[in-house]
Amino acid sequence: MNTRVTMAMIAARAGVHTTTVSLALRNHPSLPPETRQRLQALATEMGYQRDPALSALVAYRNGTRPAQSLPFLAYVTNGESRWGWKEHPALRDYYEGTHRKCAELGYQLEHFWLRDRGMSPQRMSRILYARGIAGIILAPHGTAADAPVDFDWAKFSAVRIDPVPCSQQLHLVTSDHRAILALAVQRVLAAGYRRIGFVLPQWWDAQVARAWSAGFLGEQQLFDPADRIPLLTFSAPPFPAGIASAGTPAVPREQLAAWLRLNRPEVIVSSSLFVQAPLAELGISIPHDVALVDISLDRPDGVTAGVHQNCHRVGELAAEVVAGQLQKHLSGIPAIPTATLVGGTWHDGASLPSSVDASPRTTPFVSPASVPHRSSRRKVAI
Repeated sequence: MNTRVTMAMIAARAGVHTTTVSLALRNHPSLPPETRQRLQALATEMGYQRDPALSALVAYRNGTRPAQSLPFLAYVTNGESRWGWKEHPALRDYYEGTHRKCAELGYQLEHFWLRDRGMSPQRMSRILYARGIAGIILAPHGTAADAPVDFDWAKFSAVRIDPVPCSQQLHLVTSDHRAILALAVQRVLAAGYRRIGFVLPQWWDAQVARAWSAGFLGEQQLFDPADRIPLLTFSAPPFPAGIASAGTPAVPREQLAAWLRLNRPEVIVSSSLFVQAPLAELGISIPHDVALVDISLDRPDGVTAGVHQNCHRVGELAAEVVAGQLQKHLSGIPAIPTATLVGGTWHDGASLPSSVDASPRTTPFVSPASVPHRSSRRKVAI
């Protein structure tokens, strides 16, 4: 006797929540069209047929009681302002990815701000529990807010996006910073360059447990010793969480100039936010005088080469982790927190032209006051 195909069986095959299958089979507009079409096709393939008796019962029940909305998940931010995070590309992408996946999984996502007037973590915890919100996505908090959030975690399934707050013991979904840096260095080497410098503020490395510097130094062990350039790290205040207008913590111009004179890099790996303005102030042209690779590339445009961190995918996975915990009735601080790491995607750009035909890079510069140029070695005063 053949077993009747159920929505639960379709959901298990598709790796989604049963609610998502139900919404797709009803062609509900809360799901993206491609998700509806995919699940409807899978249901047809598996031989799913509606049970007329069950459909009649559901219709009767829906007609005798108020319609219920989709369950909510909480997206909790802790920035200096309620909506400032929307102006920061990575923070915005985290939310948008989470929101899109929640809709696909059959959840609604609601934003909560920890610094709302009269709000405290304990009060928010009580509010979420009273509203029946059992799942929490803890958004990046910024280095200045690196303290555990005092929720009654035993009542919630939760995950955090980004390592900060570092002291919060929850499952983590974040970018694979070490692998992103390694990918950037490997692409630079493939383009024919050898003298590669890395510039970053100390807080940026510290908040990811020094994964940035670990990725660079690990790859650097494969360089010719003569081509190993020391990291340029600098002190700067971190970005306040959720504030896009706080100013750019760029490397000090004098510190950058001294490092360039001493080490003569052919390529700088960094975030454009940290180096582009001081390089321009020094009269250094990209890529004519030095090539540039951005490891936090926002929207690839063919101008700047670098790595896009796929923050949308980080948000999607965060929603999947929480949904999985809810399905298994898992809550509280995990005994063994796990980390899910998302790789980056490389994009070519004019800031890193091929250097395979460039002149040898061991030629000494005419003046210590000049900076390196890949081929013509034009002098630039610093």
